[in-house]
Amino acid sequence: MDYAIIRLGGKQYRVREGEYLVVDRVKFDEGKTFNPDVLLGDSGVTVTAKVLAHERGPKIRIGKYRKRTGYKRHNGFRAATSRIEISLGGAKKTSSAAPKKAAAETPQAAETTQVAPSAEDHVKGMPAGYEDMTVAQVSEGAKTWNRPMLEAALAYEQGHAARKGAISALESALKAKDEA
Repeated sequence: MDYAIIRLGGKQYRVREGEYLVVDRVKFDEGKTFNPDVLLGDSGVTVTAKVLAHERGPKIRIGKYRKRTGYKRHNGFRAATSRIEISLGGAKKTSSAAPKKAAAETPQAAETTQVAPSAEDHVKGMPAGYEDMTVAQVSEGAKTWNRPMLEAALAYEQGHAARKGAISALESALKAKDEA
């Protein structure tokens, strides 16, 4: 996950590495850093926010008026804001070059890591690579699959993913096979 959701000043923000935000005024001085509450993100991720500047928002004009009495009042308001810079730390993903080297050095280890997750989730008779298919790919492929493949894919969807679009596509393909 390359983003996190934080809570700051009673509001929630979706933030990425190096992003700048204008938020309600924070109690920290300019140049200081702090860690806001992380609501969603990779396990172990820490979000650090650096206060760049304290500013004021645009002026909002508020007017009160009562007809036929001569009553008019105007007021203005400028929100106190802070500009912060976000940096994500903690759970870092490994670079794509490192797994390639490990796979080249030990091809048997790479095969076992690829087979193990699919062996747990894979239902016998299901089309190859089904776990990674999108709903659109499932609905296109269901037109050409035979009945045992469709039944196995439907069993997988009902037990694991439960994607409504995929389930309906598989059920309609099974119905078409029954009518033909």
